[in-house]
Amino acid sequence: MVYSRPMARILIVDDEEGIREFLAEALEDGGHVAVRVPDGGAAVERLAQESFDLMLTDLKMPGLSGMELVRKARADQPEMEIIVLTAYGTVETAVEAMRLGAFDYLQKPLSGPGELRLLAKRALERRALLTLCERTKRETSGDPPLTYGDPAMTPVVEALEKVAATRATVLLLGESGTGKEVAARALHRWSDRADGPFVAVNCAAISDSLLESELFGHEKGAFTGATGVRRGRLELAAGGSFFLDEIGEMKPDLQAKLLRVLEDRRFERVGGSRTFTADVRWLAATNREPEEMIASGQLREDLYHRLAVFPVHLPPLRRRRQDILPLAETLLVRVGRELGRPGLSLDDGAVELVSQGEWRGNVRELLNVLERAAILADGKVLSARHFLFPGHESLGQPVFPGHRSPGLRVVTEKSSSTAKTLVELERAAIEQALVEVGGNRRRAAERLGLGLRTLYDKLKRYELD
Repeated sequence: MVYSRPMARILIVDDEEGIREFLAEALEDGGHVAVRVPDGGAAVERLAQESFDLMLTDLKMPGLSGMELVRKARADQPEMEIIVLTAYGTVETAVEAMRLGAFDYLQKPLSGPGELRLLAKRALERRALLTLCERTKRETSGDPPLTYGDPAMTPVVEALEKVAATRATVLLLGESGTGKEVAARALHRWSDRADGPFVAVNCAAISDSLLESELFGHEKGAFTGATGVRRGRLELAAGGSFFLDEIGEMKPDLQAKLLRVLEDRRFERVGGSRTFTADVRWLAATNREPEEMIASGQLREDLYHRLAVFPVHLPPLRRRRQDILPLAETLLVRVGRELGRPGLSLDDGAVELVSQGEWRGNVRELLNVLERAAILADGKVLSARHFLFPGHESLGQPVFPGHRSPGLRVVTEKSSSTAKTLVELERAAIEQALVEVGGNRRRAAERLGLGLRTLYDKLKRYELD
């Protein structure tokens, strides 16, 4: 049996003060915190500022109707349960509210506090169950687990386990694809905030103009297109862990604002004056050398020192070769699940091929190559031939030349003199990706698994810009 938390935050919305006080007293006697507001407009404002576990709302109120409030609340806080109140002896409107996502309804006048407490208890139990299911789903079907066995990873995992029990800020360092987000999720899972949200923001994947709003949220009218209040990712992470990936891709003036938030644990939405508390465990990552970014002015030194309270460096896959096959087996389970083909495996030839790969793209590259090989294989056993690009075996290319920085370099006796270098293959991969997305550089970067600025650097290097 899944029980509700001893104390839940409940929003009560009703235009009759007597009803609000009756509902609040009944729920507070049950150990909950009840917040009272007189109408839908006030409820929308509170929902934009705070998180609630349950909302009770009348359906007929002046101004914003209860039905419209249900729609807005479901969009703003989808995890919150909703119970609607109706006094008109008919259930049609209440049933419509349930179609919009309300948990259940109560008819006025209430027979007593017992009925309300029982229904609230059931709603909160369902919320706790859904939270548990979502957490289990994330742990079992999200990013690959922190799989390791190579001695090179032992001190890394020991360090992660020790720091996970603290509130220290962790900076994860390592090449692209080494599993920095997987490590961040493990830190969250092993911490005392595991029941809270894990919110990740990739600074390289969001344009400079939108990143500040994405992080801190914005008020209505803060800028062109801001037609309503929006809660930022930092607010959504309250009580949990906040992971900033590719931190060096953030523009300097926003880095200064982030530094202030890290120091004061307070922030304001864009265009707003209300101060919010940043109740999060800070995690960050970069695939570039911090010293080089500091020297070039891309990363503030004071921000780096604030983030690097506890730095952890994840070694590349080529330096932990004993992990390659265990990782491949773990990733094949994920690939099989996503393709609807469980039980995928490697034959001896594929095992040798995978074991000897350079894997310059690390775990991400390994996953991509396994998925493509699985698509080419007719059965459940993947052979060496499935890792070759059809019709171009003589060139020794991996599956699909659009793959970024191929580390799996297959060279046959027949073709050793014509094998392409990694630089040639990477250049070809970038050209191919640009063709496939019609020249859209942002989409090409996403397809290649690169940050947008990294792609621009490579375009300049290969004279493709």
